[in-house]
Amino acid sequence: MSISTLRNKTLLASGFHAPVPGEIDVLTDVLIAVDGEGAIRSVLKPAEEGYEAAKQAAIASGTLERLPEGSYLLPGFVDCHVHAPQYPQLGGALDVPLEVWLQTYTFPLEARYADLAFAKRAYSLLVEDLIANGTTTALYFATVHQDATRALVDICLEKGQRALIGKVAMDNAESCPDYYRDVSVDAALEGTRALIDYVRMHPENGEGRVKPVVTPRFIPSCTDAALEGLGAIARECGCHVQTHCSESDWEHGYVLSRHGVTDTESLDRFGLLGRHTMLAHSNLLTASDMEKIRVREAAVAHCPLSNAYFAGAVFPLRAALEKGLHVGLGTDISGGPSASMLENCRAAVTVSRMLETGVDPAAGATDRAGGQPARIDFRHAFHVATAGGAKALDLPVGQFSPGYRFDAIVIDTRAKAGSIRLWGEFDSGEGILQKIVFTASKANITTVWVDGDVAGRE
Repeated sequence: MSISTLRNKTLLASGFHAPVPGEIDVLTDVLIAVDGEGAIRSVLKPAEEGYEAAKQAAIASGTLERLPEGSYLLPGFVDCHVHAPQYPQLGGALDVPLEVWLQTYTFPLEARYADLAFAKRAYSLLVEDLIANGTTTALYFATVHQDATRALVDICLEKGQRALIGKVAMDNAESCPDYYRDVSVDAALEGTRALIDYVRMHPENGEGRVKPVVTPRFIPSCTDAALEGLGAIARECGCHVQTHCSESDWEHGYVLSRHGVTDTESLDRFGLLGRHTMLAHSNLLTASDMEKIRVREAAVAHCPLSNAYFAGAVFPLRAALEKGLHVGLGTDISGGPSASMLENCRAAVTVSRMLETGVDPAAGATDRAGGQPARIDFRHAFHVATAGGAKALDLPVGQFSPGYRFDAIVIDTRAKAGSIRLWGEFDSGEGILQKIVFTASKANITTVWVDGDVAGRE
């Protein structure tokens, strides 16, 4: 496609969005008007009053753009958990437990980001590749390094990706290697404040497309003094907070041993659990934890692929949604071996079915089943990958509604190198979206817009 910007234009397109969990809104030949700031001014369906007049006005003014036949508009994907520095090891180092993975592979890799040239090269590739995969918003863990983290901010602004970025805080000498950690509590806290100031005062960030995040890596990596100080910073600045929560048996057990309570309760005591908190994984939540998260209006980043390698448990997505929790989807690069949100949508559906039916063939069908409805379908997966993740982050993206930002992707179902095959006599309505979710690949994503402008490589 040759459309470079949709600001002050109207797009005639068919597509899909899912503002409500489990429901798909099929959009056929809708008119989406985008204002000069990249926000959606209006969305008109053919049967609605004013549709034909708006269409003719856009044609007359030369501001009407059309998607080609066979192309469909989707909201951009919202990835709620990415470890930006781990991109070089994506698809590797997945054969050991979490605690070994961190010490043997991940901490040495993240320490490399003291080299600013290396950081810029790795982060540029990451952001370009995520945009190409349709990720318009990403919540990033960076490293302890100030310069490298600032470079990630610069790169996201340059390439046009919406991002939330945190300098990782990890000062606990008992859990973190000497070669890679904050040297003191003050270093962890002052580094966090400095990054917040850098993001908010950045001359290219006037629209606030990049936001700062208070980022205690997880409780094992932080001293109590650091956790307390980070909670105070979060209250002062009103920033987002991101951390890991009850991810694995090892990590969950560590917090119980050290604090005598679960991760959720501990984070709450330190003032780190609130409306803008994103808790990655959360596989081992108790019923009390889940209720606490709901009451605090915090959110969970469900990472189905990563959980298969490191969690030893399946997050009960359906139960969380039915309880009213904010839930988004995350790739967890590189704990998860794919940078594709579509791959993680598929994994979310798959693991939910396993959670409901059980996996032991020696057990009878009745005993093998978990006893509670747990399965989701493509509708729920698509929701948490778009509108659900946006709501979890409290951002006006993820759906095509007036007042929301125009962050969107185009799926070309006829792309020669693509992997979608539609059959006119079989595929229609939301069935087309189902095929997109289950069979689309990066080659099918032809255009990515953020705030109405094309994002990614020039």
